[in-house]
Amino acid sequence: MELSDIDLNQLVLFQQLMVQRRVSRVAENMGLTQPAVSNTLAKLRKQFGDDLFVRTPAGMVPTPFAEQLAEPIGYALGMIHSGLNQHRAFDPATVKRSLTIGMTDIGEIVFLPALVDRLRREAPGLSLNTVRTSATTLRDDMEAGQVDLAIGPMPQLKAGFFQRRLFRQRYVCLFRQGHPLDRRRLSLADFKAAEHLTVVSAGTGHGQVDDLIRRAGIDRIVRLSIPHFVSVGHILQRSDLVATVTERLAESLATPFGLTTRPHPVALPEVAINVFWHAKVHRSPAHQWLRTVVFELFGDDGRALAAARA
Repeated sequence: MELSDIDLNQLVLFQQLMVQRRVSRVAENMGLTQPAVSNTLAKLRKQFGDDLFVRTPAGMVPTPFAEQLAEPIGYALGMIHSGLNQHRAFDPATVKRSLTIGMTDIGEIVFLPALVDRLRREAPGLSLNTVRTSATTLRDDMEAGQVDLAIGPMPQLKAGFFQRRLFRQRYVCLFRQGHPLDRRRLSLADFKAAEHLTVVSAGTGHGQVDDLIRRAGIDRIVRLSIPHFVSVGHILQRSDLVATVTERLAESLATPFGLTTRPHPVALPEVAINVFWHAKVHRSPAHQWLRTVVFELFGDDGRALAAARA
């Protein structure tokens, strides 16, 4: 399919259906009649060769193919919208309000120091709250406007929310400097023989890594399991344990705790870190500004631009 084969408004309607799940709500939001929405959906179904949305008592449920389309379409629309509105009048220096971001404890370690510093300098009247993305009410809280933004690998928000890829990252092995494994290459045999620290991160995408290692047929000697990442640096600093963590978390912990990383000997897939937000805050200038700051500070595009300027 070529871009000339599809109308931008059709993609907007698709994204609205992913979020709202009701033809009537999409029609109201877009200033269309319900038959017009149904006709556009029929065209999309024909173009993509898929039903895209199936009518159920719970609303229009996306098909697996529609869920695959949701991320790239949401990313593209977000980029277009940001580009068109980058000069929209909004003065972060004068805003006085609080915003709530859903993130894991990894997110608090990786994102909050730089984000708080940026807000202190550019938006001193803006305060932040964080909530756990593992909370069972996260979807409802975002729909109700109680949580403004969520960051992380969150399969539970893949459908029904605007989203944009922040970055992809690998898993690495993390341990103290001077560890017996602190040499050039970490072999699979070394990994199996080591004693491990694992983090039981239920309800987040990071919780899947232990299952992936088990499925690869790797039996580890797990000496300690903990329910969060906050204490990982302290524990590794004073032990010979090895932890499997994401690359950016390892970067954040390495210098303060005297730790070192090695490429993981198990072939683990990269993890995607996305930003999610609900349709009700999509056009809010404050939310648009905050999303832009997050993308500039932590997104692959923003980091590449900062490196080029350095």
